Amino acid sequence: MSLDFSPLISFGILFLVFLPLERLFAIHRQKVFRPEYGTDVLFFLGQYVLWNGFVVYLLAWVDHGLDRLPLGSVRDWSTALPLWAQAIIVVFLCDLGIYWGHRLQHRIPFLWRFHRVHHTAEHMDWIAAYREHPLDNLYTRSIENLPALLLGFPLELLAGLIVLRGIWGLVIHSNADIPIGPLKYILGSPRLHHWHHAVGKGNDCNFANLMPLMDVIFGTYHEPREMPERYGTTEKVSHNYFAQLAAPFLPQVARRESGRRPRETPSATESETAAGAAGVSDAGAAAQNRPDSVTATSGAGSKSTSATSPPCESSSSSEPPTTSPA
Repeated sequence: MSLDFSPLISFGILFLVFLPLERLFAIHRQKVFRPEYGTDVLFFLGQYVLWNGFVVYLLAWVDHGLDRLPLGSVRDWSTALPLWAQAIIVVFLCDLGIYWGHRLQHRIPFLWRFHRVHHTAEHMDWIAAYREHPLDNLYTRSIENLPALLLGFPLELLAGLIVLRGIWGLVIHSNADIPIGPLKYILGSPRLHHWHHAVGKGNDCNFANLMPLMDVIFGTYHEPREMPERYGTTEKVSHNYFAQLAAPFLPQVARRESGRRPRETPSATESETAAGAAGVSDAGAAAQNRPDSVTATSGAGSKSTSATSPPCESSSSSEPPTTSPA
């Protein structure tokens, strides 16, 4: 039985590609092997060695099941289109689906229990993109590809889109402020996605997967000139790989999340009161005062401060209904 070194080879290639980018266009001056780097490497290896196989199996199972539905006329229409038109429709519909699927992950406590694993990363770089619970990954890949499977688009087109999304997902998590000019409305950027991971800000902005156009359409586009200084979640969590895999199933997690929306940002009045009581002069830090312990970190040496950034969209705008009390 021969050993499969492809995950290590893939890691080495990605490391060599992103290392110079994150040095030349660094958003925060941080060590390459920063805290919790090993945890994210384990998430990387877990996806390559174990979990990606389940995703492929699930998509094949869903595709086989959809073949039994009366979708012949719709599929005949869609597959008769030119390849470029198919690509545009697939990208738009898949992004529309994952946009709302992503917003639900931030609004429904049960989904947040799994999705919050991704948001526990306190440092942003390409390897942080792999910090994702396997069940959260299954949910995302299913929502993301369902429109294309329903319309019967060619598997080679779908496979190419999955690869593109995967690579660009690493880019938007990277510690590299890569200028892309007017393409920023077509392709997401680290500048946008970093704000999605910012403490107290990311609950209500920049949900789009590939095209920020979805955020523009639904009013959640957020692009201040400065970059956030702190990433993570206001909930107390363990950063151990196995603890993060088990956390969504633990009773104390369910009890802590019942009866409230995940990652709710306090009102301005509550923040000012908390700041006065704690003697904190930084209003940006006071806004994160929560009953749980803050597990976020500060991006020391960032290009600029985020204390003056405008707030993201309020949680009441255009939100789908939640299944638990707010």
